[in-house]
Amino acid sequence: MKNLIKEYQIKIKDWSVRHVTGGRAVFWLAVFSFSEASFFLIPPDILLVAILSVTSQRWLYYSSLATIFSVLGGFLGYAIGFLFFSTIGEPIVSFYNLHEQMLVVSQHFSDNAFLAIFLSAFTPIPYKLFTISAGFFKIDLLTFFVASLLGRGMRFFSVGFIMKKFGKQMVSYILKYFDIISLLIILVVIIILLFV
Repeated sequence: MKNLIKEYQIKIKDWSVRHVTGGRAVFWLAVFSFSEASFFLIPPDILLVAILSVTSQRWLYYSSLATIFSVLGGFLGYAIGFLFFSTIGEPIVSFYNLHEQMLVVSQHFSDNAFLAIFLSAFTPIPYKLFTISAGFFKIDLLTFFVASLLGRGMRFFSVGFIMKKFGKQMVSYILKYFDIISLLIILVVIIILLFV
C-alpha cells in the first residue's frame, strides 16, 4: 500500500508541474484542497508548491485559497461522519484501514478536541480521519472550525511563505521533507503550549 501511495504521489507531483501554468491551476488547487480534507489521499501542498514555484509573488492568494477550500472540505468530512457514517464514512475509513486510529482519535477528542483537530490540520496526520471522526463524535462545530482554520492556515501559509522567501531552490526540499518539517514545527508549538 505504501509503495502504491508513493507511486501516486510521484504521478501527482509530475501532473502538478505540468498544470501549474495553465488557467486551471486555481481550479485544481481548490479541488485538491477540498477533497483531501474529506476523502482524497494526496495533500494539496504538492500542487501549492508547484504553483508557487512559478508565481511565488501571489503566495498569499494561493495559500488563502488552499486554506479556505481545505476548511470547506473539512466540513464535508464532518457531515460525512455526522450524517452519513454508515454509508460513506465507514467505507472511507475501511479503504484507508483507519479503524484503530479512529479509536485513538476518540481519546484525543475527549482529552482536548481543539488541539487534536489543530494538530491533524497542520501535520501529516490524516486530516480526513479527524474531520470524519469529529462529525461522528459530534465535536462542537465552532471548535472544529477554529482549530481547522488555524491548523490549515498555518500549514499552507508556511508553505507559501517559504516559497516566497526561498523560491524554486526550496521546491525539492519542501516536497521531500515536508512531513519532517511540519512535525518539527508542531513539536515547537506543543512545547510552547506546555510551558506558556
